[in-house]
Amino acid sequence: MTPDREPLSDLAAVAPVDEPVELTAEWMTSALRAAGFDTRITDFEVEPVGTGQMSVSLRVRYRPAEPVPGLPESMVVKIASPDREVRPLVRGGYQAELAFYREVAPTVAIDAPRCHLAVANPDATSFTLLLEDLAPAEQGDQIAGAPAAMIAVAARNLAGLHGPRWCDPSLKDYPWLRPNDLDAHRFTADLVAGSLDQLAEGLGPALTEEDRETLERSAAVLAPFLGARPARFGPIHGDYRLDNLLFGPDGRVFAVDWQTLEIGLPARDLAYLLATCLSVEDRRSAEVELVESYREELARHGVTDYEPAECFDDYRLGMLQCPLIIVLGATYGTRTERGDAMFAAMISRSCQAIRDLGSVELATSS
Repeated sequence: MTPDREPLSDLAAVAPVDEPVELTAEWMTSALRAAGFDTRITDFEVEPVGTGQMSVSLRVRYRPAEPVPGLPESMVVKIASPDREVRPLVRGGYQAELAFYREVAPTVAIDAPRCHLAVANPDATSFTLLLEDLAPAEQGDQIAGAPAAMIAVAARNLAGLHGPRWCDPSLKDYPWLRPNDLDAHRFTADLVAGSLDQLAEGLGPALTEEDRETLERSAAVLAPFLGARPARFGPIHGDYRLDNLLFGPDGRVFAVDWQTLEIGLPARDLAYLLATCLSVEDRRSAEVELVESYREELARHGVTDYEPAECFDDYRLGMLQCPLIIVLGATYGTRTERGDAMFAAMISRSCQAIRDLGSVELATSS
């Protein structure tokens, strides 16, 4: 399978939408023209989509003055968080998502929405993406989880991200990459460890003593985990789970929300997907088969020297991606009732996976 997306050109002449009120018929006209549609929008309707906490996504249904061949009936406009105090803290995520659509997406084979426009201000605290509207594809339900058959499709799609750029040395030249050295790893590990008290206070009895202990033990080995096995790397989504996946009626699955994009051990994505989205029972019974299915799909993208035992061992280690993302997301994201329930479910499932697979012990010895 080869990518079918063309690289985006520099469309800086179209200013990013800083607030929803700036989304006007004139702006939609300019954006669609920059994207290659010769149109003039006379009116439009907006509705929120998704459950993002660091940004806002809006479905825009517009009416052109005249019919335009190939113009979709709607698109999704994604903009920065309305909380201006949050924006400087998460602008690295904004830069990562812009980089995915501008630079990485054209070179990989994962199913993701087509991006028609990607613009930002100079410091990336304000940005706008004009994305393909994938409706009637529906977002997964992180709290309910999903059956193994759905997760299998998502895992194979993940191989389309990892395989085409597997161990590609040019990945390390991207200027948007976060620091990848021991000091940066220690800082991240300390941040996770220092967030656990606040997490426990927020979740209350939903966080069991056993899981709290697992999170503490995991935080203690995050620095070596983040630097482990540098010989295998690729672009990783970082937060590849049901809330960031759209499932189409034709069986395809699309990955969205690329603000945690980085370069790392690919199996981190796979472990995070299986641990946070499957029930403990389903994960235990299906994980060997699912990991092997992912590895076979990697081979179709040219990764032919990855042995089954090696892949499964990376999957075991990759489980530590779960506390890394979940603890920081639960602590620093906007608190909601649904969010608390979601993080509690993810912690319960993933901590059991970490214990089952001996991930902390593996990180200590890797």
